[in-house]
Amino acid sequence: MLLHVVVRAAQFMAFRLNPVWVSRKMGVKLGGNVHIYGGSPRMWSTEPHLIDTGNNVYITDGVVSIGHDGGTLTLRRDVLDLQITTLISVGNNVYTGLRAMILAGIRIGNRVIIGAGSIVTKDIPDNPVVAGVPARFIKTVDQYLRDLLPKSLRLGHLPAREKEQALRKLFGSPSQGGEPVGQR
Repeated sequence: MLLHVVVRAAQFMAFRLNPVWVSRKMGVKLGGNVHIYGGSPRMWSTEPHLIDTGNNVYITDGVVSIGHDGGTLTLRRDVLDLQITTLISVGNNVYTGLRAMILAGIRIGNRVIIGAGSIVTKDIPDNPVVAGVPARFIKTVDQYLRDLLPKSLRLGHLPAREKEQALRKLFGSPSQGGEPVGQR
């Protein structure tokens, strides 16, 4: 029991340092250029080996992928061997917002944006922005991009420190020394 606790704690610590590496070691099939922000090994539920992602995938904190229907546990008195476990497939160029949930058997297409807090209960085709409970179509990614362009601060290409400084200056936020940027 103690060994199990120690191994689990080590897995959580390693996940914080390198979530992509730990996820792959757990059996998740991750494509190239996958980014996992926050989260824990529990995000992959009990069947990490049944989750497959494409390339250029962004998974934010609190996202959970559930590859099984746990409700079957209550029905095993009637059908002892009842088990519903299925693959989850995520395409290329997919962003999954904070605390979204992807349920068993879901296929997510390419170029998809899933809004924060969404529960994905049905397959998602290529090119939509979806959000809600359950997740539903909001607009195409092309429409989303057109809506964003006039509002863009044009800072997305900057390294983290430079972006922070530019944002502090733009919004008059104090620098880490306490004075607003540009007033030293």
